[in-house]
Amino acid sequence: MKRQNVRTLSLVVCTFTYLLVGAAVFDALESETERKRWNNLLEMKSLLVRKYSISEDDYRMMEVAIIENKPHKAGPQWKFAGAFYFSTVVLAMIGYGHSTPVTIGGKAFCMAYAMVGIPLGLIMFQSIGERLNKFASVVIRRAKQYLKCKKEEATEMNLMFATGLLSSVIITTGAAVFSKYEGWSYFDSFYYCFVTLTTIGFGDYVALQNDQALTTMPGYVALSLVFILFGLAVVAASINLLVLRFMTMNAEEVRREDNELQGVSQHVITVDGEAVTSVNGKLLAGHTIARDAGDDVDQVSVCSCTCVGPVQYDYNRDMRPAERAAASAAAAAAVVYNSPPSEPPVLSMKRVSI
Repeated sequence: MKRQNVRTLSLVVCTFTYLLVGAAVFDALESETERKRWNNLLEMKSLLVRKYSISEDDYRMMEVAIIENKPHKAGPQWKFAGAFYFSTVVLAMIGYGHSTPVTIGGKAFCMAYAMVGIPLGLIMFQSIGERLNKFASVVIRRAKQYLKCKKEEATEMNLMFATGLLSSVIITTGAAVFSKYEGWSYFDSFYYCFVTLTTIGFGDYVALQNDQALTTMPGYVALSLVFILFGLAVVAASINLLVLRFMTMNAEEVRREDNELQGVSQHVITVDGEAVTSVNGKLLAGHTIARDAGDDVDQVSVCSCTCVGPVQYDYNRDMRPAERAAASAAAAAAVVYNSPPSEPPVLSMKRVSI
């Protein structure tokens, strides 16, 4: 258990350290460019205000009109094609922010729709990912049989390599397609594909937002939806392998702890027919030990000696076998010798109150 606590604490520390490193790197890379762009925008604003003699209020109105008009370049956002694209983005938890509901009914339905759709989507992507891993394992096994490899079974590393390769193919192919249809550079298209399939969804690049694409290019719309859904399924397959690997590591950790306590578990002390165990200094009862008909009810044999009197102890049946295995140390601490001068030494158990 201590190892697991140390590992969890280490993960927390590493994650926060990673966040600090990321913040420092982004600050160094982006802050100066942001300052220059902001200064350029202020200069353009001043130029427009002086050239057309408009007030600050008029400029703000123009700014709002331009920003709100941008999504409509793709065509009607809330007709069936645009609404289906929006529903896909919600279910996939991408959240581009290119279009959002503005009515109270639309916002309320969006929340209810997401509460049902997101778990459904996660289950679907996970199930498809498992099927993809199964298919990949069959292909890898047959390939190894064909190549006459010594180990024919597909290992976790084989599956991770296969899903990683498939993810790379999907992203690189998608980047080429979006670069052609959207007019982006290949690097920007690759960036869009990566941000989409990792469900980050910044919204700085969004497909289907130009030239009335939602209404005039149905094939491109279908291709974009297939890219999102199939790509997320492949990513889910990779995540599924990582989760399985983590669970395997955790199981190995628990098994190693159990093996360390296996020697202690061979010694069990009984008190009034109960197997006594100990965790964190407390005596805990395990299972009842069956007695023979001739056993004395008041005195139960403990290691060929006599255990006299009941013992008070805390009782917990929900403990793991490995925890119950630590019994003998604390239980033995409660055992003392009562040796009257005229009688042979008798091993007895004091009344203990924990």
